[in-house]
Amino acid sequence: MRIPVLLLLITLLAGCAGGLHIDTRHQSLSHDSRVRYVVLHYTSSGFDRSLNALTLGPVSSHYLIDEKPATVYRLVDEERRAWHAGESSWQGRTYVNGITLGIELVHRGFLDTPEGRRWYPWEPEQIDNLILLLEDILSRHDLTPEQVLGHSDVAPQRKVDPGPLFPWLQLAEAGVAIWPGAESLAMYQAQLVGLTPTVSWFQQSLASFGYEVPQTGLLDRPTRNVIAAFQMRFRPARHDGQPDTQTAAILAALVPTAASSPLWCGRNADTPDALTPPCLLPLPEALHSDPDASHTQDVLD
Repeated sequence: MRIPVLLLLITLLAGCAGGLHIDTRHQSLSHDSRVRYVVLHYTSSGFDRSLNALTLGPVSSHYLIDEKPATVYRLVDEERRAWHAGESSWQGRTYVNGITLGIELVHRGFLDTPEGRRWYPWEPEQIDNLILLLEDILSRHDLTPEQVLGHSDVAPQRKVDPGPLFPWLQLAEAGVAIWPGAESLAMYQAQLVGLTPTVSWFQQSLASFGYEVPQTGLLDRPTRNVIAAFQMRFRPARHDGQPDTQTAAILAALVPTAASSPLWCGRNADTPDALTPPCLLPLPEALHSDPDASHTQDVLD
């Protein structure tokens, strides 16, 4: 009799001990990851300064990848929100910090010289480890390559990282980012026959892709900054923010509905000898200036 009485007393005492007890025996099937995107940054500084800023300051990221050796550091648990994106937007979502993972790469960014802006190259080992990390993240969070972005994508009015030398094509070939298909690109370039759609077409198509961009029909500074961010990622050899034929073809190859827009400019498939208006006239070379001259380095700058 003593043992059952003792067990009863223990149970009663445990119940009187207070505190919340949660039963986890039942789990719902209806849930998914909070992570919708991964945002890539560079730190614009060396490792020590980067680590201090990301661990002791008001900014943070989930991961930091050093240059050489390319050690991968987890600084914030993936279930927690890191403060890496700042004022930003993608596909209409403005709470970017709350739905993303941030990856900072130790990198010096650029140096402005009398001869112009000079961008620093990337360490191959660092990119290799980034690809491995992205493969792991995309698999665990059920993300697609379309959901890997640059800081300049979500904040094109403020940021230029990871910059024009960042190897987006290498990431795409590894299956962790996107790149326009060569056949689609050639087809749309042939349709355009050297012509360029209007600013309104660029604004609508860039918004469909994900950017926050004005819908004014005017080639204003914010629109040029968004075009430059797109060019920096997909046509890095020239990222002046000016709409042109090649940029239009790349954008059409990435946005399925862009070439079916009434604002698309090129040869009509039904009447190949006719051109579908409206089109932009080529801009004078003097107007091709650098739109990113006033942009800052990453938040660690």
